[in-house]
Parts: sequence; C-alpha cells; structure tokens
Amino acid sequence: MEINENAALVVVDVQKGFEQEFWGRRNNPEAEANIAALIDAWQGTGRPVVFVRHDSSQAGSPLAPGTEGNGFKEFVEERRGKGSGPELLVTKSVNSAFYGEPDLDAWLKGAGVRQIVVVGIQTNMCNETTARMGGNLGYDVLFALDAMHTFDLAGPFGWTQTAEELTRATAVSLHGGRFARVVTTEDVVKGAVSAA
Repeated sequence: MEINENAALVVVDVQKGFEQEFWGRRNNPEAEANIAALIDAWQGTGRPVVFVRHDSSQAGSPLAPGTEGNGFKEFVEERRGKGSGPELLVTKSVNSAFYGEPDLDAWLKGAGVRQIVVVGIQTNMCNETTARMGGNLGYDVLFALDAMHTFDLAGPFGWTQTAEELTRATAVSLHGGRFARVVTTEDVVKGAVSAA
C-alpha cells in the first residue's frame, strides 16, 4: 500500500466519555491497540497527526466540555506532542472533523496533504462523516476499519443493528461508493514504514 510522505493521520474522538455504559455494547476490542500503532508509526516517520476532540453541546453528554469524559483516552494523551512531524488539535461539536476549529481542510491543503487516514470513534458516525467529506473534498481517504469501533444502535420502525452490522454497512458504503478505501492497520503501518 502506498502511503504518501506527508499523509495525515486523523484520530477522531478517542475520548474517555466513550468508555461509559451510556453508549451500550461496542465492537472491536482491538481498536485502541491499532490506533496506538498507527499514531506511533506516524510520529516515528515524521508525518502529520491530527487529534480531533468532540466538544458536545448536548446536555448530559459524556463528551461535554469540562467533564472528565471530554478528555482523550490516556494512550492518546500520552502520545500528543511526541512526534517529529506537524500536529494539530481540532475541536468540533458536529460529526465531521472538517467542521471544526481550526479549519482542517485549510490546514491540510496549506501543508500540501492529499491523503488522509481516518481512525477513532465511532465508525459509523464521526469517522464515516469525516471520510465522506474528505472524499468529497478530493482527498485520498484511507479508512482503517480495525482501528475504530462503534456501538449497537436503534433506529426507525423498531429496527436495530449491532455494532458489527453497522461497521460492515459503513465499510461497504464508503468503499463501494468510492468515498474512501477501507484498509487494515497492518497494511497502513507497513506502507508508512516502508515509504519512510
């Protein structure tokens, strides 16, 4: 897999609030280890890393600013500022990292970045929305499916889907719809290290 020398890793909403029972059952217990491996690979090769934090405006949200849940999980927080490449913190209150502060698209384009790798929480929410917008904006989007997780979800008409079903639907929609290429952590890390 070809990873650009200045490809940006976009780490979406890996926050303590997602550890609360509020969200229900999750999938992919390996997500955090894979996210950590990608951050390490990016920082070790001097590539840009974007840390995205969701500052929820909804009352009672586990991700509300000023609460413990708003903070990054420890394995992310301890890695922030440790790479030799550029780093950006984006805060947002909607699903897409491209609608946050500062302007992610402007920062990436200013650095000449054309390829992004999306990881984090949740697969079918902020990750998928960020990937779709990235594809629409012309980026080559890699969606590292095993470096993210989501939760079971209830929808209309009494329908429910498990986290695994939602993950599969997101992967098919993004990849089949050519918004992004759905990939594995192992392939991305190999590509990043071999190209460095």
